[in-house]
Amino acid sequence: MTQHVIPEAPLASPGHALKTPDTSPASLPFEWKRPRVAVAVAILGLLGIASFVLHGQGHAAPALSLVFGAVFGVVLQRSRFCFFCMFREWYDDSDPRGLFGLLVALATGIIGTTLIFGAWLPDATTGRLPPDAFIGPVSIALVAAGLAFGAGMAISGSCVSAHLYRLGEGSPTAPFALLGTLIGFMLGFATWNDIYLFAIADAPMLWLPQKLGYAGALLVALALLALIAWVLSTTSRPLGPQATARDLPEALLGQRWPAWIGGAIIGVLGTLAYFRVAPLGVTAEIGSRARQAASSLGLVLSRLEGLDTLRGCISVATDALLSRNGAFVLALVAASFAAALAAGQFKPTWPSAGHIVRGSIGGVLLGWGAMTGLGCTVGTLLSGIMAGALSGWVFAAAVFTGIAITLSAGRHAGLLAPPP
Repeated sequence: MTQHVIPEAPLASPGHALKTPDTSPASLPFEWKRPRVAVAVAILGLLGIASFVLHGQGHAAPALSLVFGAVFGVVLQRSRFCFFCMFREWYDDSDPRGLFGLLVALATGIIGTTLIFGAWLPDATTGRLPPDAFIGPVSIALVAAGLAFGAGMAISGSCVSAHLYRLGEGSPTAPFALLGTLIGFMLGFATWNDIYLFAIADAPMLWLPQKLGYAGALLVALALLALIAWVLSTTSRPLGPQATARDLPEALLGQRWPAWIGGAIIGVLGTLAYFRVAPLGVTAEIGSRARQAASSLGLVLSRLEGLDTLRGCISVATDALLSRNGAFVLALVAASFAAALAAGQFKPTWPSAGHIVRGSIGGVLLGWGAMTGLGCTVGTLLSGIMAGALSGWVFAAAVFTGIAITLSAGRHAGLLAPPP
């Protein structure tokens, strides 16, 4: 089969936009290959066995984390659930289907978590917050973190979660973006105390059900999602019918899943993950490893003011070989590799200088933004909005603004080429 490489927002020299053929997963012809499908099934089976063994040894949370991470990885890869890709498809091509999938995920998760909150905390106005929900402080630091994270997405071509699933596809950019993310976290630790004391320490943590009640917060959130959907539909071009698969294997393995299906699954998964383990997030383990590395190099302050008292997908000191979030991330990468392999989309490519530079610079911004914002587009945005946190909405607005500004400025300067 011809080797294909998934384009990742290539760099271009001034005045010269790079042109590459459409080789996205949705455009690749499906070819049934039993050996690669068998290997993919074996990988998923091993994850299932590992989960069973962990559960039998009394480690229920890591066991479930492996299962949830595997489901998340498959859905991300098959539906191309990438926050940057979703926005760019609408920004460049007026194609809103990816963002509609995100809206479906949020709506499903908001309804699910509201039901859980209502059972655990019947009166939302008591001043208490739901346990472990990602409800963060709303401050100028959160806006700065979102802008930086959005810029990092535009430069590197993906968010952190998408780089993880693209790592399973053999992306030439993802390893350098994730390494840059580790460095960005270290920079975030170095700047944390000053930022915390200046902007975060006295910032409010606003939980919408506490102000509006469960019914009011739910109606406001769904109304806002409906308004966004209406704006997207009125600013998008008419789209032709989507190609249909010839058979079930092609529908599951060969074609990109409709974004709304991926969004619905992720919304349900987010609800179940919060109910049984913790809200969805992918940066806690990355941050923990960065914190350990920085501490060993003497780059992290002995005391990070207030960090361990805040809510979010943040690093915590742990001596465990593999944390719950680590199990989730490991399963995500392994399952996305299995899904890409079965679909014939595992296409490892030797990185170019552009991949290295773009991934590293963008990754640093992703890491600093995730550290300062207490999570990424999965933890702070997705899980935060699902939990009714105003911080999730603020981070979302800043992230997409950061993407738009960076794409516009980069293309005007001839550094970021638009897709063909």
